[in-house]
Amino acid sequence: MKFQESIRSVLVRELEALRRELEAYGEEEDIWRRPSGIGNSAGNLALHLAGNLQSFVGATLGATDYVRDRQAEFSRRDVPRAEVVAEIEQTIAVIDETLSTLADERLSRPFPLAFGDTTVSTGDFLIHLSTHLAFHVGQVDYHRRLITGENESIGPLAIPALASARATE
Repeated sequence: MKFQESIRSVLVRELEALRRELEAYGEEEDIWRRPSGIGNSAGNLALHLAGNLQSFVGATLGATDYVRDRQAEFSRRDVPRAEVVAEIEQTIAVIDETLSTLADERLSRPFPLAFGDTTVSTGDFLIHLSTHLAFHVGQVDYHRRLITGENESIGPLAIPALASARATE
């Protein structure tokens, strides 16, 4: 399997887990709750992740016309769940489109944007984006459990052996 396909698979898996997390909240307004000690709501984290990936993968690598508003990712409130889920679906489409056409030689070249005085290869930055996504999806999982009082996992990893083991318990 090519590197781009592996990264695409991880990013899509995590975005689908994020969508399932949002759908698992019983009350739509709960995705926007920020209890004491919690800086970001699940809704804001979801908007942040969609904006981050649509900007760095879509606009920077895929030349889409996406324009990021990072401040709005964290300041918007009470966006309908369906709209947030649609952003996640759009992000999946951008990931699929961009990474399916990304040339192998592009991976070893510097990512087109520098971060201060630091440059990283495109391949390394894609790995960074996947771990950033997974980190925040974990935060959404804990937020959902804290807000809803539920302790059930949404099953973020589709591991057939694990699913079979659970079915026999």
